[in-house]
Amino acid sequence: MNNQVQKTDTVDAYLLDFPGDIRYLLQKVRLCIIGVVPEASETIKYGIPTYVYHKKNLVHFGGYRNHIGFYPTPKVLLHFERQIVEYKSSKGAVQFPLDRPIPLELIAEMTLYRKTQVDAG
Repeated sequence: MNNQVQKTDTVDAYLLDFPGDIRYLLQKVRLCIIGVVPEASETIKYGIPTYVYHKKNLVHFGGYRNHIGFYPTPKVLLHFERQIVEYKSSKGAVQFPLDRPIPLELIAEMTLYRKTQVDAG
């Protein structure tokens, strides 16, 4: 599993570093993000999957032993603070535990909100 030590240059390569069950969840997050902002480009930054929209980082996500980290910017997390209260979070990240359903609808809403921020400049 990825410990952020091994460098990858594509999201496909990043996902291959995880066991099948975690890879499946990460792929669902990936497809969720692409589904709501299909014009975003996909890359690896900071060692994790990153989506770039109008030359700005839109969101990032990463797989870990016990959770999926989602990084949509501090302003997005502040806007969604009531919806993420049940998850461990910090200024710029929220952790979705692997032993619970991944809240894809919430991830989609946060991604779209971040897109509106980028669109607004």
